[in-house]
Amino acid sequence: MWFWNQNVRPVLDQGFGATTRRINGGECNGGRPAAVQSRVDRYLEFCRMFGITPGANLSC
Repeated sequence: MWFWNQNVRPVLDQGFGATTRRINGGECNGGRPAAVQSRVDRYLEFCRMFGITPGANLSC
């Protein structure tokens, strides 16, 4: 809970990519492009299943 409140919650309005950077920044900045794309693909699938709009800034 502490980690989420201190690191992730402040960037929720900046898109899925910003939350990914805060949770697992090692995937960002070109370090693991396949992992980033896989995470985005899964996020989009969940958005489709729940009928919600994914928003902007999906990749970190």
